[in-house]
Amino acid sequence: MKRFDVITIFPAMLDALLDHGITRRALDEKLFELQAWDPRQFATDAYRRVDDRPYGGGPGMVMMAGPLQAAIDAAVKRQVEAGVAKPVVVLMSPQGERLDDKRVAELAGEEGLVIIAGRYEGIDERVVAKSVDREVSIGDYVTSGGELPAMVMIDCIVRRLPGSLNDAESATQDSFCAGLLDWPHYTRPEEWNEARVPDVLLSGNHAAIARWRRKQALGRTWDRRPDLIDEKKLSREDRQLLEEYRRELQAQQQQQ
Repeated sequence: MKRFDVITIFPAMLDALLDHGITRRALDEKLFELQAWDPRQFATDAYRRVDDRPYGGGPGMVMMAGPLQAAIDAAVKRQVEAGVAKPVVVLMSPQGERLDDKRVAELAGEEGLVIIAGRYEGIDERVVAKSVDREVSIGDYVTSGGELPAMVMIDCIVRRLPGSLNDAESATQDSFCAGLLDWPHYTRPEEWNEARVPDVLLSGNHAAIARWRRKQALGRTWDRRPDLIDEKKLSREDRQLLEEYRRELQAQQQQQ
């Protein structure tokens, strides 16, 4: 069972992850467990303060080391007592390594994660130096706190757990799993708003369908995320499919 412990001053935000969809079903199937820890419960003053002004001045507040470290220690202890040999402590941070499919796979391979969802201007750097194993970012932008990034990361990891998806092939066919964007998808009716489903998808020819999907995945990646594709490293067949996609795209544009 995958174990998540999330350090957050807003534990109720995690209900959105636990009460709906694939993650709720995976939770019911006991594929993972999640416990939230509020640093306020570890504060030592009467006001349960977890933040203070930054040394050196500047705007905003910084999460204090004491309550945050105590919450991390409690979460790590819980996982160790549950049998996790080495819980990995992850800080959600704009300064962290970019979360991509490769890193999701790495994190999914860990038995237990303790995730820090920071707030304000950040957390005391001494906690980072003492306890954080990895810093992870979901993109080059800033959210109001680490809860949403933490939920994004957990959702991505849970999708990879065996048994979490109704179709075992769904996760392996998602965008980025093969280094490419996904191909277009269609469902009934065959014609809608004067637009038809591509004939190849109605043909029943599985080899032709697989070829079409591969071509579309290559073409979409080249068109929308060229940073993900290195044509020099493509197989001869993939290069031919990509060139075919380009010719078809050019023909469509000329007809418009």
